Amino acid sequence: MPRTAPWWRSAVIYQVYIRSFADANGDGVGDIAGIRSRLPYLASLGVDAIWINPWYKSPMADHGYDVADYRAIDPLFGTVAEAEQLIEEAHRHGIRVIPDVVPNHTSDQHPWFAAALAAGPGSPERERYVFRPGRGPDGAEAPNDWVSCFGGPAWTRLPDGEWYLHLFAPQQPDLNWEHPDVQEEFESVLRFWFGRGVDGFRIDVAHGLVKHPELPDLPPRQDPAVLGPLVSRDSVDKQPRQHVDHPHWDRDEVHDIYRAWRRVADEFPGDRSFVAEAWADTPERLAAYVRADGLHTAFNFDFLMSSWDAKDLRAVIDDSLAMLGAVGAPATWVLSNHDVMRHPSRYGRRRVKRWTANEPYRPEGPADLELGTRRARAAALLMLALPGGAYIYQGEELGLPEVEDLPEDVLQDPVWERSGHTDRGRDGCRVPIPWSGKAAPYGFSPEDAAAAPWLPQPSEWGELSVEAQTGDRTSMLELYRSALRLRREHPALGDGPLTWLDTTGAVLAFVRDPGFVCVVNLSAEAYRLPAHTSVLLSSGPVENGLLAPDHAAWLTV
Repeated sequence: MPRTAPWWRSAVIYQVYIRSFADANGDGVGDIAGIRSRLPYLASLGVDAIWINPWYKSPMADHGYDVADYRAIDPLFGTVAEAEQLIEEAHRHGIRVIPDVVPNHTSDQHPWFAAALAAGPGSPERERYVFRPGRGPDGAEAPNDWVSCFGGPAWTRLPDGEWYLHLFAPQQPDLNWEHPDVQEEFESVLRFWFGRGVDGFRIDVAHGLVKHPELPDLPPRQDPAVLGPLVSRDSVDKQPRQHVDHPHWDRDEVHDIYRAWRRVADEFPGDRSFVAEAWADTPERLAAYVRADGLHTAFNFDFLMSSWDAKDLRAVIDDSLAMLGAVGAPATWVLSNHDVMRHPSRYGRRRVKRWTANEPYRPEGPADLELGTRRARAAALLMLALPGGAYIYQGEELGLPEVEDLPEDVLQDPVWERSGHTDRGRDGCRVPIPWSGKAAPYGFSPEDAAAAPWLPQPSEWGELSVEAQTGDRTSMLELYRSALRLRREHPALGDGPLTWLDTTGAVLAFVRDPGFVCVVNLSAEAYRLPAHTSVLLSSGPVENGLLAPDHAAWLTV
């Protein structure tokens, strides 16, 4: 891409889950000062921006995704002044800053919700949220059959008899986006942080916000907590996915909101941008979020949810590039984040099934972490060679696996409680990352920290720390550093086209002009590489021109 292209079209963005990144004050929880202390590391890694999970004032019912004040930093993490200092220092390191914004719901301790509870049924204050009378003779039944994404009903009844909607935890009441106060408030929040130098926002639950005005029950064969029709794994490759009209996900009216947000971003210099966390049931529906007058980019969950299968991955890549390209938007690629099992543990299952939005990933059998790590190395080279942008979840560059044996008494994700202790939730991918040393807290907290990390770290993570991997040419960290350096230097990488090469078996190979080829061997047999002048980078040794199973290579041609 020409150097004048907007930065976000090719950016590699590093996700900072603030609670688990770096703890500067020793209370066992990551903070803004911890991020600042690790900016040199992020710069040396070679990322273009950091996305920071919510840092706003919050009672932490959902670790910050229940916001009580969008213009204040929670004292657990720091202050607004510290946030401004972080933004300034990050910019000096050449790193842009993208915080989360959470527009679907607030905390139940937000001043608006407190006022709504105090004002009572029928009041103007309640119109900012979704309050309804119940069904049945005495209103004792919920207004409809919607359920929470965290398990249990999506409605809670108040002592005055009315019910309020919460598609997540009861402490996260859904806002009414038809109300002008809501629209005006969030545009003001965007301007508040843009004015303090942030470079964009990641939009949480971007496909939510708008609900059907009649709040109807869910259509038949609809999984209440997720988006889209139920689809069996066997049917995924046999028929195209069809869009199903859903009463509270991915409604067409949501795009009016984002067109207004785009106008706000355009008021500020420097290519400010948005990325949508939008779960859409077809590539066409996803592309609607990133049309020319809408948001800039959207997460590609189809890629994240793909099985370790050449046919599946190629179909996702082709569909993504075609549909997003049709509206002039770049693709983005992601392998892990704070809501899903880390990919070395997903890929470490011998049977890695396709995962769909309506069928959350459930591991089958024990993980072979040697296999999972080998596949994760290859997947990193695939992702970073594809056109568009890419997201790296903190610790991914260290090859961290999911922590699947956390004791039940330390689990904190609301999913654990809301599911009646049947779903362990997302804590296993949120364990604080290791920086140095041979024992916990592995440099996450100071040596004299007053508190242990908020989630316990595995005893073997010393071998995976930044300190242990730095300088080891065979390590995951050095593979990422090399790949990110080449991605910046090579004129073929970043945004732009690709051309597939003909291959035999379960092998993916494509050309990026000028002079770059990526080959990924997903088969059980070694694969002879196409003619090339040199191997730029490989996920493992290349011997006699053969690429081993579950390996990838970057070639010059």
